[in-house]
Amino acid sequence: MKAIAALALLGLFIAPPALAAPAMMAARPPMTKIIGTVASVTPSELDVTTSDGGKVAVALTSHTRIALSSPISIDEIKTGSFIGAGAQADGKGGNTAVEITVFPESARGLGEGFHKWDEGPNSTMTNGTVSQVVGTSNRTLTVTYKGGQQHVTIPDGTPIVTFAMADSSALTTGAHVVVRGFKLPNGQVTAGFVSVGKNGSVPPG
Repeated sequence: MKAIAALALLGLFIAPPALAAPAMMAARPPMTKIIGTVASVTPSELDVTTSDGGKVAVALTSHTRIALSSPISIDEIKTGSFIGAGAQADGKGGNTAVEITVFPESARGLGEGFHKWDEGPNSTMTNGTVSQVVGTSNRTLTVTYKGGQQHVTIPDGTPIVTFAMADSSALTTGAHVVVRGFKLPNGQVTAGFVSVGKNGSVPPG
């Protein structure tokens, strides 16, 4: 799992406690991702319109975490920032960013480490502290985490966001969302994490 989604962003997509208990890990339902816009919402259900025009009903629970995602400038990434870098391995020992999340200070440490990501066989997710920033265009970050570090190059145009935790009032009709949920055997999806784009923005998937 990433954080968000990531959130991933990896680190943010945390199973509800009942599903995360060690005794139940083997039975935990598979994760699924839904991208679209809010069609309607009630206290217990979020209906999402997907890009193909279909609708997916997603159950909301007291364990569902909601974050309001906001695009920011690359200049907001500074030495000491704690980030999540979704990337593709470049085949040379580094990573080329696909999306970057700059975590608020309250979320420092979530999902720390270097992991495989769910965006293809060569995709990676690095959650850690920026220890060095090199360059202005296509700048390269050294991201340090417990036990290691990774180099991440950020091409021009890479989505860069930060977030703030929110409540269901952020789920307004037409808002762009990325839902990470648990798909039960009966096909029902229960949301673990919902990223909502602020002011019409599109949160990275």
